[in-house]
Amino acid sequence: LLSFIYIGIYWNNHHHMLHSISKVSGTVLWANMHLLFWLSLVPFATAWMGENHFGKWPVILYGFILMMAGVAYYILAHCLTAIHGKDSVLAKALGRDKKGIISVVLYIIGIIICALVHPWAGFSIYVIVAAIWFIPDRRIEKKIRRRRIVLPAGRQGFRKYVLRIYFKKLERW
Repeated sequence: LLSFIYIGIYWNNHHHMLHSISKVSGTVLWANMHLLFWLSLVPFATAWMGENHFGKWPVILYGFILMMAGVAYYILAHCLTAIHGKDSVLAKALGRDKKGIISVVLYIIGIIICALVHPWAGFSIYVIVAAIWFIPDRRIEKKIRRRRIVLPAGRQGFRKYVLRIYFKKLERW
């Protein structure tokens, strides 16, 4: 269940982040692939934890994968802010990204606790991180709402507006 929640959390936040951007570069694509790589390992670690009844090494691996996914998300966010500038919607919404940094630190603490104390104690830290992120990050949504787009009046005007935006995005790629 926790893995499903994590994938949902990443999906929602990734969606909001990409909704706020207008440009993509090769670096961003590779950073996105980096994130997807770590997220693709979550089912493997989940299965291994289940087969070994939450043993020490499977829970450590699970925490390591979650930590690396957090690092990859942080890298992706900062690659996007580098392209769009410090005054962009995304950059303003993320700020110093304390939530992302705290999450990675908590994963490290969870891994250490799992190794030195008990797997369930470390796993509980992973649950705390999920609880922190469970409520979607509203920072980006709030910044997007503040941006006002004036649409041309009428059906023809709207159609031309949408086509113009579409072709501009195609030109950038």
